[in-house]
Amino acid sequence: MRYGVFNLLILVVVSFIPGQSNSQTTYKVGDGQSYTSIGAVPWENLAAGDSVKIYWRSAPYKEKWVINCAGQPDKWITVIGIPNSSGQLPVIDGQDATTRSQLNYWGEERSVIKIGGSNNPADGMPCYINLENLEIRNGRSTYSFTGRSGVVSYSSNAAAVYLEKGENIVIKNCTLTNCGNGFFAASGSKNIIIENCYLYDNGNISSIYEHNCYTESQGIVFQYNHFGPLLSGASGNNLKDRSAGTIIRYNWIESGNRQLDLVDSDKPEITGLSQYRSTYVYGNILIEPDGAGNNQICHYGGDSGDESTYRKGTLYFFNNTVVSARSGNTTLFRLSTNSETANCFNNILYVSAPGDGLAMLDSYGVLNIQNNWMKENWVRSHGELSGSVSNMGNNITGTAPGFINEGAQDYHLLQESECINKGTDVPVNYTVNFEYVKHQQQELKNISGLIDLGAFEYALSTLIKPPDTNGLIIFPNPVHEKVFIKCPAIIYKMSIINIPGKEHFLITSPGYETYADIRNFGKGIYLLKLYTEAGIIIKKLIVN
Repeated sequence: MRYGVFNLLILVVVSFIPGQSNSQTTYKVGDGQSYTSIGAVPWENLAAGDSVKIYWRSAPYKEKWVINCAGQPDKWITVIGIPNSSGQLPVIDGQDATTRSQLNYWGEERSVIKIGGSNNPADGMPCYINLENLEIRNGRSTYSFTGRSGVVSYSSNAAAVYLEKGENIVIKNCTLTNCGNGFFAASGSKNIIIENCYLYDNGNISSIYEHNCYTESQGIVFQYNHFGPLLSGASGNNLKDRSAGTIIRYNWIESGNRQLDLVDSDKPEITGLSQYRSTYVYGNILIEPDGAGNNQICHYGGDSGDESTYRKGTLYFFNNTVVSARSGNTTLFRLSTNSETANCFNNILYVSAPGDGLAMLDSYGVLNIQNNWMKENWVRSHGELSGSVSNMGNNITGTAPGFINEGAQDYHLLQESECINKGTDVPVNYTVNFEYVKHQQQELKNISGLIDLGAFEYALSTLIKPPDTNGLIIFPNPVHEKVFIKCPAIIYKMSIINIPGKEHFLITSPGYETYADIRNFGKGIYLLKLYTEAGIIIKKLIVN
């Protein structure tokens, strides 16, 4: 692929629509449908382009199954819930669940829904699969199910969705709850997107080994998700990841032992990738309630004890809003060794505790801070620091960043906030184009002037209006070689944003009209981003 292994074949900023995948056979499940049970669907025979529609009903579906089939880039296999008129998702309940007798797969005790790893269907590499609009729950060791070996209890590390292996997999708008793990992806997974999901009440009491989310993938994107608190008394992390090419953006992540635990893999297929050394965390809201586990927000590096496998790369941490209500100390980063670096810019780093309650580092690592709002009296570390914190300039300190309503968790900015127009240009190829909307939604970021600090852009409608796009011409679209752009406002610069979200600036001169040469871009759907005198305009561009 033109942009490497992580050029995911699904949209990350334009909604993926499975209904547009040239469906061949549609299996409808539910009251009054062709199939009254999920187990009646011939899962072992699914082919590229097929879809399974599971309709909401008042009684949960007490069924579990494996998906082990191969779609194609233009013929995705879609398993989608059809909500009721109130938007309630169909419920898949693992407690006392049964499995279609024709299915034969190992690791039944590991999941309510499993992707990959079976005897029937014949084992292969699942790919181009979309799982959407389902509430999946009750896969924990206190519950049992009926499988090929009779009545069996779930394992302690069971997951609502267990991805043993698979490529180009989307988990979208699902609720994953009351399981050992919400979502679990093993090292055989590649090019994964988790978006618009709600993960909460997962984990096991007093155990550090189960989490809302645990992933070890060759390319993974988390976006627009709501990560709520774990099961009361559970000691796991909220999002624990051992992947290469990790992108965590525009999520709401609240509570957990740590909000983010980004540590090492021992799998050569992951550690050998160059993308293992770069991790991107931006546009997120990270919330630390008082007394919620570890006082560290983000751990980056490794936890195996074998430092040869640690990430030893760079964590890019920008335009996040971090809020800690801990009455004691809060530490932003634990970097595992002095070979790990964090570049931290354009963030709001707020703690409610008085005094020097905010520390940047635990003990190790290299931290570069620039253009952040930070609680006054912050310190480099609350302990002995052998690493380093470099103040690169333009940081702001104060007692409060100027949230609209901290008590109601509305972290948008007041008009008088010091965080407005205080950001710096993002020095990497990932731009902040969206922001999180409560809950599990997103909207385009409306930037006027310099980007603001934190996850939210100040946008009082009476003062900041979106650019007028009347008269905007983008022709042809779809385009093969060159596209003509005419805009009602002067275009100062423009760029193409590819599937993983990387921005590629194009050569242009200021004016109302210009051309974009897209011959170096592969076929697919992109965003055309115009920087104009009236603001930023983003439009979809199809290259064929």
